[in-house]
Amino acid sequence: MSYQVDFKTVSTIGLETSPVATAFAGLRANEARYFWNKYKIPFITESASERPDLVTRVSTILQERNLVLPYKPLEVADLTIDGVRWTYVFYENGLAINILYSLADDGKRAVGFKLTDGMAVPSEFEGKFKFAHQKSKLAGIIRGSFFVIKGKYDN
Repeated sequence: MSYQVDFKTVSTIGLETSPVATAFAGLRANEARYFWNKYKIPFITESASERPDLVTRVSTILQERNLVLPYKPLEVADLTIDGVRWTYVFYENGLAINILYSLADDGKRAVGFKLTDGMAVPSEFEGKFKFAHQKSKLAGIIRGSFFVIKGKYDN
């Protein structure tokens, strides 16, 4: 079932089992607001169980850094805008991962990590990534990091 994320009325739909569901819903709404303000495109998520291909896509790209995440994926999103494919996975523990993947051969490609306010830094990230802090009216404090994708992956 798909869900159009509303950044004006934040809802925990699809994220109810997360221990940080309210803040996580704010983080997801923050992403929706970004896409609406920049592109005028709604941010639509689907249950991760309905799109295992997107979870596999993210897992495959994470292997560049030898990252294997044991967390349960709750929701995913996949958008292609102006020659860039954005793939998101929202995990039950409050971790959101997005892949920014330019379809042009010489374009930008990166993996972004966002940690929901109230969650601990996952042990898989300790010592590997530094997290910057961003304050959000919707999500509280969001901690984020990224790495540049070196390999080529099917679109």
